[in-house]
Amino acid sequence: MSARPADIEATLRLHGPAILASLIRRIGDFDLAEDGLQEAFVAALNAWPVAMPDNPRSWLARVARNKAVDQIRRRQRFRAKQADLRFEQDQLQDVANDASHDGDEEVAEQDLLALIFTCCHPALALESQVALTLRVVCSLPISAVARAFLVREEAMAQRLVRAKAKIRVAKIPYVVPAATQLPERIEGVLAVLYLVFTEAYAGEPRLTLSAEVIDLARRLNGLIPGRKAVEGLLALMLLHGARQQARLDRQGDLVLLEDQDRSLWNTDMIADGLGLVDTALRRPGRASNYAVQAAIAALHVQAPTPQETDWDQIVGLYDVLLRLDPTPVVALNRAAAVAMAQGPAAGLLEIERLDTAGELKDYFPRLAAKADLLRRMGQWEAARQAYRQAVALAPFAAERRLMQRRLDALGVP
Repeated sequence: MSARPADIEATLRLHGPAILASLIRRIGDFDLAEDGLQEAFVAALNAWPVAMPDNPRSWLARVARNKAVDQIRRRQRFRAKQADLRFEQDQLQDVANDASHDGDEEVAEQDLLALIFTCCHPALALESQVALTLRVVCSLPISAVARAFLVREEAMAQRLVRAKAKIRVAKIPYVVPAATQLPERIEGVLAVLYLVFTEAYAGEPRLTLSAEVIDLARRLNGLIPGRKAVEGLLALMLLHGARQQARLDRQGDLVLLEDQDRSLWNTDMIADGLGLVDTALRRPGRASNYAVQAAIAALHVQAPTPQETDWDQIVGLYDVLLRLDPTPVVALNRAAAVAMAQGPAAGLLEIERLDTAGELKDYFPRLAAKADLLRRMGQWEAARQAYRQAVALAPFAAERRLMQRRLDALGVP
């Protein structure tokens, strides 16, 4: 059976991260492993259109391993130091001894889990954790990672080189953390995934990036099942991601939740998310803040119409979330919910309390929410001033255009 290039690329995206993880464990070198996998992909593009193997994963793993071994041998021919040669002979022997695991799915999945924890190690800067996760674990090309960070491709390539060097120099272990360290380390991994997803979701329509992170969260949930924080974050991503196609109109302008075309929502993702929310909230012990956020998202998608949203229950969930995660951003979101449940004056009072704290002084969502409440209360000049500030601070073009439209609708004083 032959394969089209699109099928080959889909196969690589499915199996590539696990194959790469196993290669890194075997040879201890990110760059060699990535080069080996890339050469295997090129070989697949040449061979599979003629005849696709019965076990594509095993084929890719074997070819990638052989390509990496070839590279090590080429290094031997060009290096003169005996110590380097001895080390690389050991590498070759280790890789050869481990070849029997090429098709072992369980070993590959454990390798992938170790790779996730290595890329999200707390010794690395947060931006390096994010970049490595996108590039190495999600198999995104460097150009896509650079776009996510709004930097040039060359700058991102250098950032990735420095992150890999840090792993090597700091001797960051390529292992799944011990059971005693696992809860804390999982929180670090989830924080990285949450950051990537929220940036992808809130920004310009980068649907592929959101899908990649959701897929990684799914795999993480499969690798370490039964963890309420993982289930909660995956549910949260699914329930928000299900609405992403409806967030922007054909002109690329932002469509608020109450105005979205619900026929564009992904019902399969919503069903998966609701099931995970229920499972995560039923697990014994302290609730996960991700699960509580997912429960809030669930109330939004379950409401028959925007007007029938249970805002009182949402305020109650934000009270719970504030106890778990007492941050100004959570308090701001609660204030917005209070405005919907009790009226704009009550919400504005909550936001003004946050104003006095000063932590959200230049935070775009605070100014947008304040402007909207002032508009609803008929305080036109104060609303204009808040909208002007929101326009200036909006991080994305779609949000900036929405604020400008609201400002223009108020007219000239």
